[in-house]
Parts: sequence; structure tokens; C-alpha cells
Amino acid sequence: MEIAIIAHDGKKADMVQFLNKNKTLLLQENIKLIATGTTGSKAVNAGFKVKRMLSGPFGGDAQIAARVAEGKTQMVFFFKDPLASHAHEVDINMLIRVCDVHNVPLATNEASAQLLLNAVALQL
Repeated sequence: MEIAIIAHDGKKADMVQFLNKNKTLLLQENIKLIATGTTGSKAVNAGFKVKRMLSGPFGGDAQIAARVAEGKTQMVFFFKDPLASHAHEVDINMLIRVCDVHNVPLATNEASAQLLLNAVALQL
């Protein structure tokens, strides 16, 4: 299962903390992580193997959306910062729309991401 991880700047530390909390599951051989550039770098620094795309504002969100549309990515964790404005909001909305169109689970906060991962753990 390929899981995409993305986090706005104000949520990158939360994403790394979430990944570390779920390290045992996320390091399993059948789980593959992809990420936008900076989020991916932080995950790599925390000990995760991650396929990195471009940074979000430079097209990373679009690259991940393409993988969702192609059926390569089965789940997306996008820790959004609702208290900050984002110049590439159009790209973010496009990714959310593509997840909806292709019926791919999308978590935009830690609570929903944890529920999705718990469901994955039950299937393994």
C-alpha cells in the first residue's frame, strides 16, 4: 500500500511525531511512503524510507494527485494548517478533489489519519 504524506509548514513536526508514533506499522515491507519534498526530508531524517516528490508549491501536490489518479497511491495524509494561508491553495484543492473522484481515503489531521492507519493495521 502506498501512502502519501504531506504537511504544511506549521504541521510538519506533527507529521513526524505521528509517523514516529506509528513507526512499527509504517516500516512494514508492504507499506510504501511517498511525500512532498520538505515533508519527505523530515520523514527521512526520522528514519523512514520515503520516495520524495517536488515541494508542494513547486508541483509536489500535483505529482501526488497524479499518482492517486493512476491508482498508485491508496491513501493520503495531508496535515493541513487551517490557521495559515497558502499560496498554492488551488493545488491543494485539486489534490483533495482527485482523492474524492477516485475514492481514495484522505486524512487532513492526526485524528483522522490515526483512524485510517488503525483500519490498515486490522487488515494486516
